[in-house]
Amino acid sequence: MLLIDAHQHFWDPAAVAYPWMDPADTVIHRRYGPEHLVPHLERHGIDGTVLVQSADGDDDTDAMFAVAAELPAVLGIVGYVPLDDPARAAERLAELRARPGFVGIRNLIHDRPDPDWLLRPAVVEGLRVLERADVPFDLVATRPRHLEVLLELSERLPELRVVIDHLAKPPFGGDAGPWRELLAAAAANPRVYAKVSGLYPPPGTDLRPWIDHAVETFGPERLMLGSDWPIAERAGGFDPVWSALVEVVDGYGPEVAEQLRSATARRFYRLAAGNGGAR
Repeated sequence: MLLIDAHQHFWDPAAVAYPWMDPADTVIHRRYGPEHLVPHLERHGIDGTVLVQSADGDDDTDAMFAVAAELPAVLGIVGYVPLDDPARAAERLAELRARPGFVGIRNLIHDRPDPDWLLRPAVVEGLRVLERADVPFDLVATRPRHLEVLLELSERLPELRVVIDHLAKPPFGGDAGPWRELLAAAAANPRVYAKVSGLYPPPGTDLRPWIDHAVETFGPERLMLGSDWPIAERAGGFDPVWSALVEVVDGYGPEVAEQLRSATARRFYRLAAGNGGAR
């Protein structure tokens, strides 16, 4: 059974600006490259990954393509275009689509103070560029309002394919009601998928009920696994984070597990497993 990590990053803050990074955070504010990831992939039998942008700018995206060209395990790259500049977004998107391995777009909307940023007219037009090109969008939803915005976007852009990163950050230890309701509402759109990734609960938390809700609302055919490495280093590292997710997923049985382990990611991002990577 194939195994794909559908959400990981590389970065080098000495070469590319990452405004969200705190230089005092020595766990994150450092270079992470293939030599740090490959041992994890080998240890866990991971066949390939989806490499996701970490900064809203061309430099980070270009750096990802340069690194991925030397790493066959990278099956796809989610890059950046400036959605608030539709003309430039269309131009840059055409450039990226010509590069082997390109599979999607993400913007770091959770770092923007305006939770309604995606509803700004220019940004909606930028998303329409993706919709027309049938290029999927990774949505970093970190608060309930982000999911409410997605519901409105689903009406305005009914053909846009979206994947919600990190299950929209479940509120471990808080009121789960809004999260449960809004995630279910988002899942009503068959073009909306989600990543079981970036889940860092307090020690001793049972992840199963939270993932159960995602399976019940999206179905396994619209869920995929991701490590969120190297952010996972903040939660003890790749091994415990990934192992906890796989343990839950494999507990559903082989048919469900196959979807989350690889099949969903391959369908959504149109990956060709064994394609020699993003070359």
